[in-house]
Amino acid sequence: MSPDAPDAPVGPDPSRPAPAGRAPAGAPTATYRLQLQPDFTFAAAARVVPYLADLGVSHLHLSPVLEAVPGSGHGYDVVDPTRVRAELGGEEGLRELSATAAAHGLGLVVDIVPNHMAVPVPARLNRPLWETLRHGPDSPAARCFDIDWEAGGGRMLLPVLPGPIGGELASFTVERPEGDGGEAVLRHGPLCFPLRPGTEDLPMAELLEAQHYRLAWWRLAAGELNYRRFFTVNELIAVRVEDPEVFAATHGTVLRLLEEGVISGLRIDHPDGLADPPAYLRRLARHTGGAWTVVEKILGAREELPGDWPVAGTTGYDALRHVDGVLRDPAGAAALTEAHRVFTGVPAETGGEWGATELHAARRMVTRELAAEVARWCRAAERVCRTAPKLALRDHSTDALRAALVEIVAGLPVYRPYVPADGPPSATDEALLTEAARRAEETLTDVRERAAVPVVRDLALGRPGGGPAADEARIRFAQLSSALRAKAAEDTAFYRYTPVLAACEVGGDPGRPTVDPGEFHAFCERVARQWPLTGTVLSTHDAKRSADVRARLGALTELAEEWVELLEDRSGEAERPGLPAPDRHTEWIARQTALGFGSPEPGADGEERRRHRERLTAALLKGAREAKLRTDWTDGDPAYEAALEEFTARVLCAEPDAATAGVERQVAELAEVNALSATLLHLTMPGVPDLYQGTEVEYRALVDPDNRAPYRPPAEPTPGSLSARKLRVTREALRLRRRFPEWFGAGSAYTPLRAEGPAADRVLAFGRGPAGEAPRAVTVVTRLSGALPADGSPETVLSLPAGEWEDLLTGRRPASTAGAPGAGGSSAGWVRVARPEVFAELPVALLVRRS
Repeated sequence: MSPDAPDAPVGPDPSRPAPAGRAPAGAPTATYRLQLQPDFTFAAAARVVPYLADLGVSHLHLSPVLEAVPGSGHGYDVVDPTRVRAELGGEEGLRELSATAAAHGLGLVVDIVPNHMAVPVPARLNRPLWETLRHGPDSPAARCFDIDWEAGGGRMLLPVLPGPIGGELASFTVERPEGDGGEAVLRHGPLCFPLRPGTEDLPMAELLEAQHYRLAWWRLAAGELNYRRFFTVNELIAVRVEDPEVFAATHGTVLRLLEEGVISGLRIDHPDGLADPPAYLRRLARHTGGAWTVVEKILGAREELPGDWPVAGTTGYDALRHVDGVLRDPAGAAALTEAHRVFTGVPAETGGEWGATELHAARRMVTRELAAEVARWCRAAERVCRTAPKLALRDHSTDALRAALVEIVAGLPVYRPYVPADGPPSATDEALLTEAARRAEETLTDVRERAAVPVVRDLALGRPGGGPAADEARIRFAQLSSALRAKAAEDTAFYRYTPVLAACEVGGDPGRPTVDPGEFHAFCERVARQWPLTGTVLSTHDAKRSADVRARLGALTELAEEWVELLEDRSGEAERPGLPAPDRHTEWIARQTALGFGSPEPGADGEERRRHRERLTAALLKGAREAKLRTDWTDGDPAYEAALEEFTARVLCAEPDAATAGVERQVAELAEVNALSATLLHLTMPGVPDLYQGTEVEYRALVDPDNRAPYRPPAEPTPGSLSARKLRVTREALRLRRRFPEWFGAGSAYTPLRAEGPAADRVLAFGRGPAGEAPRAVTVVTRLSGALPADGSPETVLSLPAGEWEDLLTGRRPASTAGAPGAGGSSAGWVRVARPEVFAELPVALLVRRS
């Protein structure tokens, strides 16, 4: 069925009343992300609306609100997309939240999950899946799910058993309903499955073989799974939203809530998993009426969002990479990279060199954890080769096709191509796949495998023409590529290649951890011109480290020599005679993580210190398992993990000695500048800033689940603290955006401004305002503050458009002198402000030109 086929009907329910006040129309000026969960419901969100309205955001950004697995802390495991989640307060609670928000001038943006649903325990929680398991491929519900029934011999593999099924037979029971009605079910411990009608009285072995599903040992999933899943998560089954009826069934409730004004914008989770993301987004846009929509598209370092996607932009990880990168010292990053190589001694392919590490992780992932997805592509490719006209694609073995696929897909530098079903590939996709194929041919030595490379490339580009098998091969290649990039790079290589740990972030480029000011300005100019309403972020529920942790880690690029010297001096602390100890690669990661996380607050009691240790230990264990070098999730090394836990408690969480405390103080001083600079850049650069819950003050969190704790509004910060300063910057910038959206949104301009003098490269500045006018607001931040002279470099001056300027953060009006050079060397219309005048009280300034 064509992804652009006519839509099934969806729309508002006229029987339901609209909320008391409709949400504000138009794009947000800023959003505030709240993680909804049973411990933080719609009612709890409603209670913080007055605080968030006062902060200055225009919209709440809610994590998924549809019915999910009971107790879920994130909501991405949807079981019923037709109902609002009861644990959060149901649709009535969502409507009440919307009305409260609207009464305070706020709208709601909701995160939706088109790619997948949960395979819950018990399975009956997902009724379409239950019906599919009960009645098989002929069930009307079966069209909802992406299942390769042919590969399973008409059965769906469910790899949920703790061991091979032969040893589990005695644990199965048939549970029969009491009295008339109801249906018999199959049970195995907490697991519960429907039975194919008429099979409940069969002997157990025959009963199991008679079902439309095949229960199996969980270890079979990697190689034999025949349903598409979210990445490598067996508990999340992919949904076929390319089918108009499935789209209508899974989106009807959300679209009705949009139409009725309960919500006013959407965040689209993981569109790269879909069969045809552009077609999906076109269909969605037709139904939303142009509501503000951003997509969780992770862009490669030189990748751009396709210009024909009908969305406002991405969720903002590309902005995160540029903000973080411009505040890091390239010389220090290079020094850390060399020190990492020497200290760890790790081989190039397992963390010593970025390109080799990334490629090695991709080859491992695609041949092991994603082997089932590779097998599905191979089945489609074999059908194409077998049926191609004039025997043109015969004589390519499955092994050769698989080897060529592995090399090509592992070498792609982006998540996936977007080759359409009904047209030629874009020049970008053609160039990417052609280059990946060229590298694959250079790498492969077997003549059969090299001969298969052009076949794989052409299948990915859609060149064999249409037909079910060719379409399947094209789509499965792209979906495999997306899953591989996420799991091999972000969830494996990012935990192996760690010279600058702060760069190992979603959307990041660990091999190139810094961004120069010119590149930052060019990025912002392009965003202002092409995607002025795109999302921007610094911290998210998926971030591996919050922005303030990364600010501390980024400071190490300015203290590389001091930190490496301390590391060398302390490296013996990991060793204990006769007992296992973390290797030096792990020690590097652990010490950086601990420094970024920081120590408990002075005066913290025993419970707070215990919790701090547990949070740090959990993050380090997760990192070690994701790296898959010494331990992993499925085949862990208990002795290694115990040694890591002991090292964390004994060394990383101990009271620091004088030398360690001295470095920590330096880090904290530099990190405060980095944190305030990143905050102001984020809130005033082009795009719509999304604040993650609690990040208006200092917020140190590690990888999930640490960063997904129930939200609690921050307490009033101590005057003079980083939290107090960060809150002041956040509040003033957000209120300015809300008061003057034309300065920052669609139709606004971005103007790079330059400083001159010995510390010019320590100043980053730009103007914002209506297009065609001189800037009305100017952002000025400090970067690389560790190299600034004590006097603040008064010889360094910033050129501003003429006028009287006031810093909203301090109320000061910096003194200026006339005569800065403008375009063509003219000084007319410009003034000069000395650096110490700009940064008299804070390392950042938000200047507004008074009329």
